Amino acid sequence: METYPSIFNDVIGPVMRGPSSSHCAASLRIGRICRDLMDSEIREVYIEFDPNGSLATTHKGQGSDMGLFGGFLGWEAFEERLPDYLQAIDEAGIKTKIEIHPIGATHPNTYKITLRNEKETRELTAISIGGGMIEVIEIDGAMVSMAGDFHETLIYCNTPGNIVEFIERAFPCDEVKAHQGKSNFIEIKSNKFLPPGLCEELLAMEEVLFIRKLNPVLPVGSRKGLTVPFITAEEMLDYNKDKNLQLWELAVDYESIRGNISKEEVFEKMREIVVIMQNAITLGLKGTEYADRILGSQSVGFQQRLKENKLVEGDVLNKVIMFTSAMMEVKSSMGVVVAAPTAGSCGALPGAIIGISTELGIPQDEVVKAMLAAGIIGVFIAAHATFAAEVGGCMAECGSGSGMAAAGIVGLKNGTLDQSLAAASMALQSSLGMICDMIADRVEAPCLNRNVMAATNALSCANMALSNYNHLIPLDEVIETMKRVGDAIPNTLRCTGLGGLAITKTAKKIEAMLEQNENERSKTFFKVC
Repeated sequence: METYPSIFNDVIGPVMRGPSSSHCAASLRIGRICRDLMDSEIREVYIEFDPNGSLATTHKGQGSDMGLFGGFLGWEAFEERLPDYLQAIDEAGIKTKIEIHPIGATHPNTYKITLRNEKETRELTAISIGGGMIEVIEIDGAMVSMAGDFHETLIYCNTPGNIVEFIERAFPCDEVKAHQGKSNFIEIKSNKFLPPGLCEELLAMEEVLFIRKLNPVLPVGSRKGLTVPFITAEEMLDYNKDKNLQLWELAVDYESIRGNISKEEVFEKMREIVVIMQNAITLGLKGTEYADRILGSQSVGFQQRLKENKLVEGDVLNKVIMFTSAMMEVKSSMGVVVAAPTAGSCGALPGAIIGISTELGIPQDEVVKAMLAAGIIGVFIAAHATFAAEVGGCMAECGSGSGMAAAGIVGLKNGTLDQSLAAASMALQSSLGMICDMIADRVEAPCLNRNVMAATNALSCANMALSNYNHLIPLDEVIETMKRVGDAIPNTLRCTGLGGLAITKTAKKIEAMLEQNENERSKTFFKVC
C-alpha cells in the first residue's frame, strides 16, 4: 500500500517534550504500540540495540529510554511526567533490561523489543525514520509494515483457514493480510476497529486464539487508494498551471486530499500548531531551568544586551536569533514544543517565521499561511530525502528547517511561488553536508548554533529570492542531492556521538560531568525509594 507524507504527521509535528523527535517521540509511539500488543499488561521488557546503530550510544542521553518507557505506560508525547519516567516505570512494576549487541539491524534507529507478562511473550522490531515517524517492521517473527496511521487489528489464530475471506465479506477494511512467524496472525488495516459483535463471532471460531487492537499513533490517518495531487515541486507547478494558487494554498490542497479532511480543517489545524509555537517562545523568553542540560538560558542574556544597545543593529535579524534560541531552550528544559521538522531543529522554522512576523506586525493568519508553505516544502524532503540526522546528518534536520523557513518567509512578504521555491533551493544548497555531532549526547550544542544559523540563512535566502537571485538548481534536484550527500556522510558524523565536536577533549569533560551528576541524582532517587 503506497503512502505519502502528511504535513502534520511527517513534517510539522508531533507536539512533544524531549530533546529529539527521532528518539523521544518515535520511541514513545513504538512503546504505545507495544502496550497495545500486550493488551496493556506488560511486566518485563527486554530491549536490544545494535552496536553499529545510533541508539547504542544515544538511547539514554537523547531520550529513547524515556520515550519507550512512557509509551509502555500509555502516555502522550507531551506528558508532564516524562522526566520522571524511571520512577513511574518502577511504580508500575515493569522490569526493563537493555542490551547492546549485534542484532543484524540495517537501519541505525532499530528497536528490537521482547515483551512478557504472566500469560504470553511477544516480540516487536521497529525503526525510527525521522521527525517522530516510525515503522514497525516485524511482529512475532513475521514481517509487517505499520506506520501507526491505521487502526490495526491482529487476529491470532492456529491457522488462517477461511478467516481472511470471512473478514473481507463482513467488514469494510483497507487491507487484510495473513502472517506466519513464531505465531500466526491476520492483520487488518482500517479507519476503525472491528465492531464488538464481529469480534465475538471471530473469538467463537475454533481457529481464533485472541484479538489485539493497535491504536493509531499519528494524527492524520491513511487509507486504501490514498492519492496526492503532486509529490515533487515540478509536479506541483504542473498541477498549478491553470489554478494560479499560492504556495500555502497548494499546501492546503495537498493535505486536504492526502488526509481526506476539509481545507478549513487543514488551516485551523496549522493555527493550533502556530499557537503552541508562540506559547513556547513566550515561555522561553522568560528563562528556563532544567538540571540535566549543558547550556543555561542564553536568550535571556541576548534580550538584556539588546535592551542595552550592545548588539549590532538589525531588529528583524536579532528577533529571529532570540526567538530561535528561546524555542530551543524550552525544548532542552523538557517544555512542550513542536518538532518542525524535528525536535533537534525545532527552533529554526518558528524562530524565523514568528520572529519576523512579530517584529513586522504581521497578523496570525499570514503566519499560518507561511507555516503551511513551509510544510509542503517539508513534504518534498520527507518523500525524497530524510529528516533523520542518523541518516542524513544535521543537513536533514536544521538544513531542512532552513529550506522550509525560507519558503515561508517569502510568503510573509507576498513573494511569488517561484520565489518561494528559489528561496528553499538556496537555503538547502547552503546546508549540504552539515554533520550531526552533539556534545555529550545532549541536543543542545552545537544544535542551538545550527538552529540559529538555519533561521538566519533562511532569512538571507528569502531576501535573495525576493530580489530574484538565480538559484540555478531546481528544488527537486537539490533534495535528490541531499539524499546522496547524506548517504556519503560517515556514520561517525551522523548523530552517533563518535566524531566531530562530540569527541573533543572539552566535550568529553562535559560528558563526564553530566554522568557524575546523573549518578548522584540516581543515588538520591534510590535512597528515597
